[in-house]
Amino acid sequence: MSELPDSWTVLPIGEVNQFTGSTLNPATRPDEIFELYSVPSFPTGSPERLRGSAIGSTKQTVLPGDVLISKINPRINRVWTVGPKGSEVQIASSEWIGFRSGAVQPAFANYYFKSPDFREILCSEVAGVGGSLTRAQPKRVIEYPIPIAPAAEQTRIANQLETLLARIQSCNDRFDAIPALLKRFRQAVYAAATTGPWEPSTIGAISVDLRYGTSKKCDYIPTGTGVLRIPNIAEQGRIDVTDLKRAEFDANELQKLALMEGDLLVIRSNGSVELVGKTGLVTEKESGLLFAGYLMRLRVDRTMAVPAFIQLCLSAPLQREYIERTAKSTSGVNNLNAEELRSLPLLLPPLSEQTEIVRRAKALLALADRIEARANAARTQAQRLSPLVLAKAFRGELVQQDPQDEPASALLERIVSQRTAPTAKKQPRTPRQTRASRAPKEAAAVTKSRQDEDVKGKPYLADHLRRLGVPTTAEALFKASELPIADFYKQLAWEVAQGHIADGGTTLEARHAAG
Repeated sequence: MSELPDSWTVLPIGEVNQFTGSTLNPATRPDEIFELYSVPSFPTGSPERLRGSAIGSTKQTVLPGDVLISKINPRINRVWTVGPKGSEVQIASSEWIGFRSGAVQPAFANYYFKSPDFREILCSEVAGVGGSLTRAQPKRVIEYPIPIAPAAEQTRIANQLETLLARIQSCNDRFDAIPALLKRFRQAVYAAATTGPWEPSTIGAISVDLRYGTSKKCDYIPTGTGVLRIPNIAEQGRIDVTDLKRAEFDANELQKLALMEGDLLVIRSNGSVELVGKTGLVTEKESGLLFAGYLMRLRVDRTMAVPAFIQLCLSAPLQREYIERTAKSTSGVNNLNAEELRSLPLLLPPLSEQTEIVRRAKALLALADRIEARANAARTQAQRLSPLVLAKAFRGELVQQDPQDEPASALLERIVSQRTAPTAKKQPRTPRQTRASRAPKEAAAVTKSRQDEDVKGKPYLADHLRRLGVPTTAEALFKASELPIADFYKQLAWEVAQGHIADGGTTLEARHAAG
């Protein structure tokens, strides 16, 4: 984690997490209504309200403000904050890792757990075979770092993120609407281009050849003749030869199936009915190539029709409706045969008018393509904004620091003192062994500060480790450092990130000599 403002601190999540959800079996209270935070209901933004009899397994109780991190397939960014308490008991499935802390506000924590830094760590140590079967590991999550800003700054950051992310989402929503608008625009162009007071005709009447392609197996080989397939029929009627397979053919096959400039390739069979009837117009570049069996070659009588105009007709809404109705099948494979294509009706203007229509339609469709390309580029940039803003927020760069804010270290020390204050009813707890990445809990002499010249920006802790001469626990290093606990952890996080110290899980070790 990069250098943070001096008023911030960094601790393992387990050191500040006070979440203690108890287990509850709703089936033992079958008639009671529960407010259930389940992973399937997360996309709706609202918990389910179910009777105990309808909930099939034991759950964990949660409280308002608890932040829930989904364990299931953590590559899907699912973080949920429990809402205000109503009359129902609030519960959550065991697929959530709960977080509750007096040092970290719920909104601040929620945004941090959605941030790129945290998601990257979370996804790097999943268990399971892949996809929806992967799980985050709670025993590892408690060791991940969480940056803690002063309480007042946490509020400012959360408020600013709420405003900025809402604006970014609004922008992305507008970009998401553009494809549908462009689709309607293109359909309007096709419809206008192919309707008018013209002579009725059919595809069969204007074709001189209509045939299926080769059934020969093709492959990625350096020799032979290229064969166009369904993947080569690109958007907006173009042909893309980037992914081209080949096969060897005899002279008779080449004569029958070789393509000429102006031929139309029509998809005749596909699992998606929207692709059936989709066309590609052969240019001089594809002349001489052959075509596969799931395509039909339509060769137009040039004395009657302009090939590009017929392509417009095959893309027009009325003809598309006819094609999809004719081709649709319940078997899973939709087909359009040669006779069905020949019977497709169309209106045929004079050749000169067809040429002018094609010119104008091409200009409008090219305009739509340019708008689409620019919108896609802008949308890609907009989609990067949320992660960038979140990353900036948790580097302490989103809002200004206020010198009047109480430092996070003071808040943490107050919370620690409240936890460790003796009470008449509780017996002292036996100290547990501390991992290197866990916060030291023992008192230490405090004579140094992270602002001292020999500490800040220097491998101060690494130098202590070299003097100790052996891999050392965080407890021992903390005692030797003479730093306050907050300064110690901030300095330790920095030195680990800079490569001065290797964190072995239970011990720390200096990596290389000080520079």
